[in-house]
Amino acid sequence: MTDLTLISLNEQSQLIQTKAISPTDLVEAYANKISETESTLNSFITLTLDQAKTKSLQTTKQIASGNYIGPLHGIPVALKDLFDTAGIKTTSGSKIYDARIPNEDSTVALLLGKLNMHPFAYGPTGENEDYGHMHNPWNPNKLTGGSSGGSGSSVSAGQCTAALGSDTGGSVRIPAALCGIVGFKPSYGKISKYGVTPLSWSLDHPGPLTRTVEDSVLMINAMSGHDPKDPASIATNPISLDFMKSNDISNIRIGVPQEFLENIDPEMSKLIQDAILVLQNLGAEIKTLNFPMHKYSESISNCILMPEASSYHKSILKDIPEQIYEPVRLRLHAGLFISAEQYVTAQRIRQVYIEQLSALFSEVDVLIGPTEPIFAPDILSNSVEINGSKWNTSAALTSLNRPYNISGMPAITVPCGFSSDHLPGGLQIAGKLFDEYTVAKVAYAYQEACQWKTLHPSI
Repeated sequence: MTDLTLISLNEQSQLIQTKAISPTDLVEAYANKISETESTLNSFITLTLDQAKTKSLQTTKQIASGNYIGPLHGIPVALKDLFDTAGIKTTSGSKIYDARIPNEDSTVALLLGKLNMHPFAYGPTGENEDYGHMHNPWNPNKLTGGSSGGSGSSVSAGQCTAALGSDTGGSVRIPAALCGIVGFKPSYGKISKYGVTPLSWSLDHPGPLTRTVEDSVLMINAMSGHDPKDPASIATNPISLDFMKSNDISNIRIGVPQEFLENIDPEMSKLIQDAILVLQNLGAEIKTLNFPMHKYSESISNCILMPEASSYHKSILKDIPEQIYEPVRLRLHAGLFISAEQYVTAQRIRQVYIEQLSALFSEVDVLIGPTEPIFAPDILSNSVEINGSKWNTSAALTSLNRPYNISGMPAITVPCGFSSDHLPGGLQIAGKLFDEYTVAKVAYAYQEACQWKTLHPSI
């Protein structure tokens, strides 16, 4: 029997549309999978299985009577717990907000629950002292990555079809890469941020975590569009799914910035070189590029993110600092010491940075590299070793993701193999602003040329 929890959203959608399965069948399958795995993974903060079962019965009747709406109709998803949900608590990963129940939805879905996350989305490792740390399905002693850690573990283990996360310095792509799934951060403004607790207004990007490239595109298409409640949101055309018609990418020029290949684990380097060869064999032209300003990524990001985060959380930072998870509190306090002049300077340098990164696209259509320089470290590890040098874990995990938050450009991670101890690696593909189509086309061609999407953790 096929495990319904591990087939793609696209396949589930087709089965629902043809009435081969019902939304109720899916919810029951996911409820059973959650029951089997949640004590190990700790993916969820709040489960809403009773509500999901009730709604699935209603949805099943709608579809049976011929009222099928579209690809996401009847598909069970889960949300990172900073997406507002009417009548269901939204904690932002902190017990400070354990009793907060929003009046409005940021999104509407057949909801299985609210997913665990790094408190306030302020950390890339996937740890949470209030609700318990998140555990990687490939090895529960390893971290999931963050801040959307529960989103990564839940999709990877088959606890839900798809999940929503937010990405400020990689928080969709980091857990997707470390948990062996797809994470797609679309262009800044393509998806509304209304009802999503901010970390950094100018760097935050909502995005989906799924098992396949096409599933992520279906999710983005369902959520994108101008929202008058988010002035940064933009009306854009849906991403065409015709990239699924062919794996031929002979008209695509792929750039490999050499800076992205420095200071990475040797096994990860081998996976990326193998992926480049696959893309070359699919017809792509590979070009070696340089991006000198990459070395300023962390400084630019921190000088913008930190004061924006401290500004949003200033009331609890002033009134109840002792209740904030200590590593997050220290980051919030540090943001108070960044002056207005430094913030403005960082925004100016950001523009130069974007211009240099954009110039690379005059030569190529997409840029590729590793999503992460390392494989999943141990939970709560403060440092990792790369080629004999010690790195701060958080700095290492965000090092290759920040360029596309700073620039707002779309970026996806797709599984690209495993380390010798069976931990997944990710290939990152990025494109021009609002050119999600080309990013998806290259990612899909690579996905279909490999077998990685068929492999799942044995938890």
